[in-house]
Amino acid sequence: MIGSANPLTIALSVAFIVTQLLWAASFLVDIYLFRLPVDRVDMDEERDLGPGDLPQIALFYPVLRELEQTMHTTLLAISGLRYPRHRYRVYAIPNQDDVETIASLRRLQKEFDFLELLEVPPTTDPSWQVVWSAWNNNRHAYWWHQGARAGERRLPPKKTRQLIYAFYTIAEARRGDEDFLVNYIDADSCPQANHFMAAAIGIRHYDVLQASNIAGNLNDTIAASWHAFDHMAWDGRKFEHFTANGRQPYWMLGKGLFYKASDLLELGGFHPWITIEDPEVGLRFWANGRRLGYIEEPLIEEVPRTIGHGITQRKRWVAGFFQSLDAPLDALGYAPIDRLKAWLIFLPCLAYLIGPIGIPAGIWAFATMLSGNSPLPTWSILLAMVNVTGFAVSLGLLYRSVWKRSALVLERKRDRLRYLIRCNPLALTIWGLIWVIPLWIGWRMYRNDTGLIWERTEKVNANAGLIRSRIRWLRRK
Repeated sequence: MIGSANPLTIALSVAFIVTQLLWAASFLVDIYLFRLPVDRVDMDEERDLGPGDLPQIALFYPVLRELEQTMHTTLLAISGLRYPRHRYRVYAIPNQDDVETIASLRRLQKEFDFLELLEVPPTTDPSWQVVWSAWNNNRHAYWWHQGARAGERRLPPKKTRQLIYAFYTIAEARRGDEDFLVNYIDADSCPQANHFMAAAIGIRHYDVLQASNIAGNLNDTIAASWHAFDHMAWDGRKFEHFTANGRQPYWMLGKGLFYKASDLLELGGFHPWITIEDPEVGLRFWANGRRLGYIEEPLIEEVPRTIGHGITQRKRWVAGFFQSLDAPLDALGYAPIDRLKAWLIFLPCLAYLIGPIGIPAGIWAFATMLSGNSPLPTWSILLAMVNVTGFAVSLGLLYRSVWKRSALVLERKRDRLRYLIRCNPLALTIWGLIWVIPLWIGWRMYRNDTGLIWERTEKVNANAGLIRSRIRWLRRK
């Protein structure tokens, strides 16, 4: 019937069939990912820990033009960590020319005596020699030895540069001492009380650890609710399956993670020429046999309150995803099957690109079917029914997870119900269509080799009340 139809009908029919096949493929990818086993840190093992089982931890806190109130909230959360004070250090690492943030941090040091300040100078400063020397002698730092930017010292001014300087500076100062764990968080990230204790437990079994994330400002705005849903679906539900008993390449999440300092030194630190450092460093650790463990208790963060700020954040994610899945896989020697597994992490996100064509084509197909004049083959209609059923089932499972997980930051059931209503299927469909914008911009950033300047996500200290109430509860306890 399609062959005898007019050109518009043929075009719509082809669009419908192709998009249904692509959606079916995306469901198969999800089925594969969700069937992977989970290596989760078992907090019940805390009873087996002795004093010698608590590693030294260095927490790096990269900040850029941050509100003092936002940093205060994060430091307040850190003050509630349930871990021996002499076994961890907290280093705020602002750029040397970020005078306002440095002034704020100096004021905060009066309240939080555990806070240390390590200012990051320009890469022309002689103190950067510790980095250049380390990279000169390390082939795992492949960006330093090959490609158009080999040996380039003018590292782009972003979070990764701050982490590189801080890590190598502290590692050099601690040379000859016991190994330590490297942890870092964003300006608004609020670790919960067991964050370090989970690392002490997990590092006995795994080489690298990643805590999940959850937004504390779920109901601030409609945009915040949608942005937070990304973390519900990804960080809180899918990411844990990338542990997979070491069988699946993985990314890191950019905060709330733990590396052994010795491993990070051996494997070259952080790649400075990728928009976000977390996907590539995870792929590099996996390629070198490092196992990932998942910490279920999440960091609490805030998500953007407007669609525009969310697009700014997500376009950088997308650029970093594309960059990490290109030249780094060659440099890391990924076999074809492992390259495919690495790309499978990103493909469900790329599936948002199907919507702008697939949704209109699906509406047209449904209308023609109701009218009894459908030109589509029966198998394509059946496939669409399977896809719709699969979407309904997966969304139901996701809503069940979100209902349970939202209780971590929303005590009242009516607030959790309000959140689910804001993230109803129609709203998520609209959000999926909006996601096409950062996918397109991020791809162009990747193609044009841009995104190397830190475009900070606006933070408004959205979680101050939540964190203060938790710290009061901890202190009473």
